[in-house]
Amino acid sequence: MDFWQRYRAIDARDTRFDGQFYTAVRTTGIYCRPSCPARTPKAGNVTFYETSAAAHDAGYRACKRCLPEAVPGTPAWNLRSDIAGRAMRLIGDGVINRDGVEGLASRLGYSSRQLNRILTHELGAGPLSLARASRAQTARTLLVSTEMPIADVAFAAGFSSVRQFNGTIGDVFAMTPSALRATARHRRAPAASTALTLNLPYREPFDPGVFDFLAVRAIPGIEEGSSRSYARTLRLAHGDARFRVDYDADADGRPLVLTIGAVDLRDLASLLSRVRRLLDLDADPVAIDGSLATDPRLAARVARTPGMRMPGAVDPQELLIRAMIGQQITVAAARTALTQLSACGSDCLVPADGLHRLFPSAGQIAGAGFGLLRGPQRRIDSIRGAATAMAAGELDFGYGDDLPGLAAKLQPLAGIGPWTVGYVAMRVIGAPDVFLANDAAVRNGIRALHTSVPGPAANEPATLQQGTQQLQPGGHRDGPLSPDFREVSPWRSYATMHLWAAAAAAHAADRKRPAAAAPAPPLTPPSNRTKAIL
Repeated sequence: MDFWQRYRAIDARDTRFDGQFYTAVRTTGIYCRPSCPARTPKAGNVTFYETSAAAHDAGYRACKRCLPEAVPGTPAWNLRSDIAGRAMRLIGDGVINRDGVEGLASRLGYSSRQLNRILTHELGAGPLSLARASRAQTARTLLVSTEMPIADVAFAAGFSSVRQFNGTIGDVFAMTPSALRATARHRRAPAASTALTLNLPYREPFDPGVFDFLAVRAIPGIEEGSSRSYARTLRLAHGDARFRVDYDADADGRPLVLTIGAVDLRDLASLLSRVRRLLDLDADPVAIDGSLATDPRLAARVARTPGMRMPGAVDPQELLIRAMIGQQITVAAARTALTQLSACGSDCLVPADGLHRLFPSAGQIAGAGFGLLRGPQRRIDSIRGAATAMAAGELDFGYGDDLPGLAAKLQPLAGIGPWTVGYVAMRVIGAPDVFLANDAAVRNGIRALHTSVPGPAANEPATLQQGTQQLQPGGHRDGPLSPDFREVSPWRSYATMHLWAAAAAAHAADRKRPAAAAPAPPLTPPSNRTKAIL
């Protein structure tokens, strides 16, 4: 966006851009979110910044009226695969808090000096300033949402001392921590509570289908889910954790409520980041749906289910194992295999509510867990090989990778092909433009949607190879749509999610049909079974 596009957004107080850039006003010395209700400043007094950290470094303080730190993050960090985007994903996961700037630079393959120069040029602030802004956001959330002692808030947010915490809060918000806490607009969780309860901001609309996706793949004892909630145990850097997210579509504001049953406070910022990634809460659904709706194959489904989210991953290594086990088998079969595999995992040190185990570590799978798997020996050997490589540190991947780097790390391993790489890229690094063309469920989803699209007959074999006719804004058709949905780039991962959902809905409808009205023969040969999208 150029200056005037951003200025028109703040003049319209467009909430879609909250968190995607920040507006600093020279005459007041404050910065705001684009939807701030204050009077629109003169264009000559405005400077736009990519991050709140850049505004901090330029000497601005956060607006007390619009609270720019209380917004979803920008989807750009998933859309961008450059150093800046990769660095922001790692900073959000708490890498600087754990390993310092040197650790962040090492993961990205740069010196700390060069990384500082790159981030300052791209984002207007260096890695320390970006981490400081992230800590300030976490601290604000805890101050206004809980009654945790202020000293605990300081360390949970990643500050090394209470003095540093007080100074940062004063610099960013022009208030003391106690005064910032007093601005809370909602009831805070009582201090006596053993859990932390927080509201998770997101951009509307929000399709709760992400909970269904997670629920049908939940492993008993490790996860549980429903159409409006998801809970699980998780191993983090400093200990075991347990959380639950609930969505209340009937309550005012349709809140997403995160209840953290147990966590080491040093891991809190990382947990918050991973939960947000899991539910894709920083996405811009209006922009995504607007693009997808231009494709006549997807338009009706997007209209019915606006705000589709792409599930992320709370543990990259776990996601790879799940993807490898799910290759060429159904979701139900993969869940059974993963349940058997979970027997080699450790007991959770913070059990509750039926959640008592942790997903097995790579070392546990490589040591004995692979013996619990059933199926082709070649696949079992591939899973054991990947687990051994991860346990030995020979395979190290995560939120800071880009798609080419991820492919370079994973594809040399036996049993990992383009489908697995693409799926891991979608779930781990949030790659928005992955289309799994060879996935049987994707092809079945296209067929399921085709009956609602004007054009060739639904049973025409060429449909999947050549696409349907493209409907132009003027109402005429101009050439075939591409079979890989390139017209909706860079949001093809979300198109894939819609196709998977369409295939699942068609399968459920087929199962409900009376026996006398049995469906037609399968659309794909039995040997080419749908991959379990785990």
